[in-house]
Amino acid sequence: MAAQMSDAHRRFLQVLMSHGIMEGAEARKLHRHCCEISKVYCAQDKLDDFVSTINNQLQPLFMQIRKGMSEVDGRTHYALVNMAETEITKMASDYAENELELFRKTMDLIILSENGFASSTDILNCADQLKSKKMKKKEAEQVLKIFVDDKWLSERDGEYTLHTRCIIEMEQYILRTYPDIAKKCNICHSLAIQSQACETCGTGIHLPCIGKYFKTQSKPRCPQCNDFWPYEIPGTK
Repeated sequence: MAAQMSDAHRRFLQVLMSHGIMEGAEARKLHRHCCEISKVYCAQDKLDDFVSTINNQLQPLFMQIRKGMSEVDGRTHYALVNMAETEITKMASDYAENELELFRKTMDLIILSENGFASSTDILNCADQLKSKKMKKKEAEQVLKIFVDDKWLSERDGEYTLHTRCIIEMEQYILRTYPDIAKKCNICHSLAIQSQACETCGTGIHLPCIGKYFKTQSKPRCPQCNDFWPYEIPGTK
């Protein structure tokens, strides 16, 4: 019989719902706080079991707390995701049709790129070519800001990539929509947007995973085909 949710579980879920996504250390701190407030025992190394109890209760609602990794620093994150649909169309209640079309085009640019980023210039050029309703540059810039605020996109120096929340929630959609391009990391087996790929066999690895995997190797080699890994290893400088 599945464990029932306590007030600690409910309080944890409420806070996560308000944030949408939470970094692992923050989630562990929240876990301790919720247990203390509810005066229940807190097994500090059992956060995933704690989350599993919540997920058992969320299943009929087609919701789930999923764990994923930031492609920027490799840190674990927890995100509350909608399981009822995995298409971008589930964003339809929050965005206009042309805004969704701009998001799809932005996702195309990001996933088809070599480094997992799309420039603001390329995205804004798409805004004038939307089939649903064209956008002016200022309007498109504001929509991109909203996508960043809502944690669907991340922006750095005028370059956009998919936010950790987006990758966690839309992983299956992306793998299905871009079957010949989207890859899973050979090390952590999660979707890899910002990655390096073996020139021989095409094996892809997250940048944070590369740093960890090749840390002790003087001559880095592909974990799949054993050929020399020709790229700069993140974190070695």
